[in-house]
Amino acid sequence: MIFEPILDLFRGKAITIPPLDGALRANTALDEAAVLAGLPAPDNLVWQDGRLLCSSGAAVLAIEGSTRSQVAEFPAEVTALAAAPDGRLAVASDDGRLREGGIDVPLPGGIGCVTALAYGPDGALWLANGSARHPASGWVVDLMEKGATGSVWRRAPGMGFAREAEGLAWPCGLLPDASGVTVSESWRHRLIRLEGGRVTPVLRHLPGYPARLSPAPGGAWLAVFAPRNRLIEFVLQDVHYRRDMMAEVPREFWVAPALRSGQSFLEPLQCGGIRMMGIHKAWSPSRSYGLVVRLGEGLAPLSSLHSRANGRRHGVTSAIEVDGRLYVAARGGDAVLTLAGDA
Repeated sequence: MIFEPILDLFRGKAITIPPLDGALRANTALDEAAVLAGLPAPDNLVWQDGRLLCSSGAAVLAIEGSTRSQVAEFPAEVTALAAAPDGRLAVASDDGRLREGGIDVPLPGGIGCVTALAYGPDGALWLANGSARHPASGWVVDLMEKGATGSVWRRAPGMGFAREAEGLAWPCGLLPDASGVTVSESWRHRLIRLEGGRVTPVLRHLPGYPARLSPAPGGAWLAVFAPRNRLIEFVLQDVHYRRDMMAEVPREFWVAPALRSGQSFLEPLQCGGIRMMGIHKAWSPSRSYGLVVRLGEGLAPLSSLHSRANGRRHGVTSAIEVDGRLYVAARGGDAVLTLAGDA
């Protein structure tokens, strides 16, 4: 309604979060999925030369059946991967460096937080820079500061990087095609389309913070790395509380989204998650969650895979489908999962 912003001045702003319903109806598919590999905080997944590559901390590993081998290791945590059609591997790390085929790539000033990389069908390399103020590892700080300094860049073959969009609230996923790119904008809980210099929202009001995108037959896969909840939304509206919390409380105990939870009795939101006999309620409010969304034509949600509040396959940052198999990196669950692409 046109009068809603005026009414909010008198009644306060309502905190509403879209429910997990319809195509996003909760289930236990991720907790029931087979574990392909147990790894510390697996993050980026790509397919290269007939094998699955996965980043884990500062290393890139190849997973082939039951065997794992290290492909490369870097001085800082790997934050983004992309495999080129010719076999080259682009790797970004938390120290602000980008390497392609093992060679350092010069980056324009202001790029130091690479959250996603993707090659387009024309060979162009797309790059998402999550923030101009924080490294990729500082994502929760950027959220608590309500940052919107992210940008998306494109490097055409034989050219340098050109900025395609700026002022984005933590762009974290890229899905390029022949005419543009779809971007997941985490802090605004939406997917946007960049094409011809225009920014167009294509999927809004997601119930979590969207991460990376990957192609799928007839659509795409979207990883959602953490849930939204009313307490966190309330804290994001309270400037003074957030400032005091960030100054006085250790980061792992902030009232903020997390890739995993339930590790310490000092964490917030515990009273909402336990009932009599110590049973953790699957529907309870949680700082972490596992969610992968199957998007169809027009990027409308078709179905989803979940690890609920009482599950352990949380913090999903990447999901890719290859030959009818879906591979999922549950960073908070320390596992790479595999299941049928039509699950």
